[in-house]
Amino acid sequence: MAEFNRYRSIYSHEELMERLRRIKHVALDMDGTIYMGATLFDFTKPFLQGLRDGGIRYSFLTNNPSSSIADYLAKLERSGIEATREEMYSTAVATIDYVKSHYPEAKRLYCVGTPSMIQQFEEAGFEMTTDSADDRPDVLIVAFDKTLTYAKLCRAAWWITQDVPYIATNPDYVCPTDLPTVLVDCGSICACLNQATGRKPVITLGKPDPNMLSGILARYGLQPDEVAMVGDRIYTDIEMAHRADAFGVLVLSGETTLEVADAAPKQPHLICDSIKVLGELLAEANR
Repeated sequence: MAEFNRYRSIYSHEELMERLRRIKHVALDMDGTIYMGATLFDFTKPFLQGLRDGGIRYSFLTNNPSSSIADYLAKLERSGIEATREEMYSTAVATIDYVKSHYPEAKRLYCVGTPSMIQQFEEAGFEMTTDSADDRPDVLIVAFDKTLTYAKLCRAAWWITQDVPYIATNPDYVCPTDLPTVLVDCGSICACLNQATGRKPVITLGKPDPNMLSGILARYGLQPDEVAMVGDRIYTDIEMAHRADAFGVLVLSGETTLEVADAAPKQPHLICDSIKVLGELLAEANR
């Protein structure tokens, strides 16, 4: 294993400084990166202030669709972080955009998801079908569902066997938490449905799909190498950075260990203990 002390990069220090000087926007994963479960990391607010002081914009990206944008903004506000809707992008938003673009006639959905997520779909103009074999949806949405029941899972499997278009919001197998439990995420629910039906989703949205960054690039007129994608997972955050040609920063404050990172076929451009270290490196690069 290569030596590690606070950070490690595929670049030399001089190359890293030059690479960081090009960063104009930081796309931040949330769970495991700026907080763990309900606990905000003590370095998060100073890190965000450092970005603002350095003239670097930031956005929050999450693969967790179980809360609406309004709920996420409220959670951030309770933690003392002010953010706008334009600074938040979740896989629920990405899924709404995808359905409207690829299934423009779709109006009625069957959603394996939380009430908060379903409310966001309803506010976007969709109707929810009931748990009945006579109430066929136009599209099936499967998400990270903390309210999952056996009946809901079985109904979703039924619609999959009836060739209803099937979309997954995100590929994550578990959701990071500071509680003594394992939060089974969308990828694991889809694995169960795949075993039961023999079918996989038409598409799985969210990171590592590079379209999660396209809105940021378009909104601020940025080039991919001017964006740093920061997160705690190799298979979502860092993989998306590679696919989008962005700068990938893995933080070790969440799911991924250094041993897992060392075994990854595509190495992060930078590995840090936390965003605190990234902030220090950005400040050094721009002095």
